[in-house]
This record gives sequence, structure tokens and C-alpha cells, in this order.
Amino acid sequence: MSLRQRLWPGLRGRGIALEAGLALLSTVGIGVGLQTPEGSTAPSWVGYAGGVVVGVALLFLRRRAPLVPFVLTAALSLVSPATTVAVPLTSYAVGRYVGRWPVLAGAAVAGSVALVEPWTLSTLDDWLGAAAGIAVGVILAGALGAWARTRAALVTALTERAERAESEQELMARDAVLTERTRIAREMHDVVGHRVSLMVLQSGAIEMAAADRDRVEQLSRQVQTAGRQALEELRQMVGVLRAEDVDDDAPLGPQPGLADLSRLVAQSRDAGMTVELRPLPDEPVDPSVGRAAFRIVQEAVTNAAKHAPGARVCVTVERRTGELLVRVINGPAAARAESPGGGYGLVGLAERVRTLGGRLDAGPRLDGGFAVEAVLPA
Repeated sequence: MSLRQRLWPGLRGRGIALEAGLALLSTVGIGVGLQTPEGSTAPSWVGYAGGVVVGVALLFLRRRAPLVPFVLTAALSLVSPATTVAVPLTSYAVGRYVGRWPVLAGAAVAGSVALVEPWTLSTLDDWLGAAAGIAVGVILAGALGAWARTRAALVTALTERAERAESEQELMARDAVLTERTRIAREMHDVVGHRVSLMVLQSGAIEMAAADRDRVEQLSRQVQTAGRQALEELRQMVGVLRAEDVDDDAPLGPQPGLADLSRLVAQSRDAGMTVELRPLPDEPVDPSVGRAAFRIVQEAVTNAAKHAPGARVCVTVERRTGELLVRVINGPAAARAESPGGGYGLVGLAERVRTLGGRLDAGPRLDGGFAVEAVLPA
């Protein structure tokens, strides 16, 4: 730490110049006051020395220990009235840098006594003049210092509050971006992953039906259709990511629900899967619940196609009192599975269900199959 930082911590050039100017002003003021030494009880050299001491104290201690120059000024003013010139400066410093009100009150009383010397007052005019001197030299100066201190504290508090609000806003923006990224990644996994899984199944079916030309053509058309749908859905999601104005540029489309489960099952059957759909409930459900139910069935069927090829899949959707039950059960794989997964689909489903206030259970069955069951509020 440099000498400047030790003497004036936290101050730079302009702040140090201000301290030096105030110290010089008080010293010069005391020197000028000594030219009219009426009422002095000490030699003139005491007044000059006192002016230098007060100036030095103000230079180095006005901010760090304002009571020191204030006490020195009050004490020296008792023997050298010229020193009272520095009383307003030291009173301001006490009000500005001391926040304890008992100390301020005690300093005001001591400064007032030293300033007017009440034992020397005898007439009403003397008392009125003394009161005016106290009001200007001690109370007003100290009040101005206290006002400056309060204002500085208020500005600091408002600045910290603004910085904290800005920081919280940045955190909220980051959280919103992360949430949106997670949602888009989940949608891409659900939609595109399902299409690609169907394409893989249909490609395998083409290989097995190589001798049946009509069947090969039918499966090829289905692969092309699924591929175009996957590309279109992927293009829409990428368009959402690239759109600068969501209202104008983002492609919007109807979101799937319970009514689309029949189409989903039909596509899975066309790809060669054995999927059974129990009758759907007639009562309408909330769109968000219906969309979640569709994604649950879609992910479960996709997982069955990847990890249990040839297995029979049963989809059940039941409406109960205040809830919607979605259950997808597949039997053991009829062929060896060659599609390892990372488990992110079930994680995304669990998050989606938890957001709606429901619960999700997924795990293997004793017969070697797998079951996914979700209970959604409805």
C-alpha cells in the first residue's frame, strides 16, 4: 500500500486536493482572525500553532476521525477565539462522517459551549448573538453534514438495489433461455426422434419384404413421408430458434392432443409395430394435459420400437375423478435391440409431468417388458 493510500484511503487526486484546500482555508482563516486578538488569553504564537495543528488534523483526519479536529478546534477556541473560524468546518465533518446520534448530540453541546463561552455572557444581546453563532456555526453546519451523509447513504443503497435488480434480471433472462432451450430440445427429441425411429423400422421392413414389390413400394413411400415430416418439423423448430420477431417469423402450428393418438398409433402400425389403443375418453381435457399425454405415448412407443422391436404395445388412456391416467405397456423384445438410448426422453417426460403437477412411473416388468404410467391432473 502506497503512502497516499495510507494517509487518504479511498481518495484520489481531486479528493486529496479538496482536503488540502479545506485545511489551508482553516489555517488561513485562523491566521487572519489572529490579527484582531481581542479576548485572547494566550500569546499569539499559540494561536498560530493552533491554526497549524487544526489544519493538519483536518488534512489527515477529517474523514477518518472527524472528532479529533473538532475537539482540537473546540479546545483551542477557549484560549484563542480566532480558532473558532474552523468550527463550522469541523462541525460539518462530524455531521458528515459520524452516524451515531448520541455522539452528534454531545459534540453539538461541547462545540456550542466552546464557541460562545456562556460564562462570559451578561446581556440579552450577548445571548442572542451567541444563539445565532451556535445556530450557524454548529447546528447548521452539522445538519448540512448529516444531510450529505444521509444522501450519500441513500444514493449508495439505490445504486446497490439497481445493481442487484439488474443482476437478478440477468439471472432470470438466463433461466428463461435455459428453460426455452430445454423445452425445444425436449420437443425435438419427442417429434424428430419418433419420426426417425419409424423410418428405421420401415427400412428394416423393406429389407424383410424385398421379394414383395408392392410392399416395398408402400414402405418406401412411408419412409419418404416420415422423412419429409421429420425435416419439416425440424425446419419449423430451427425457424423458431432463428426468428428475431416471434410474432411475425416463428412458424406456428396446432399442438397434438388426445385426438391425435389414433393417428400416432396408425403410423406406428404402418411402420410394422403391433400397437393396441384402448378406447379414448369422450370428455375433453385441458390442452396442456392432452399435449402431455400425447408426448408420453409418443415417447413410450418410440422407446418400444427402439429397445423392444417386435414387442406388442398396449396404450391405455383413462379418465378418472380429477385425473387422467396414461399407461403404455410393451412386452419383451421379439428381436435383439441394437438402439442404445441415453434416457433423456424419460427425463424430459418426468419434467413435463412434474410441471403439470402429476407423477410419472417408468420401469421394467417381471415378464421382461417395460411400463410407463403417468397420472395427470384433469
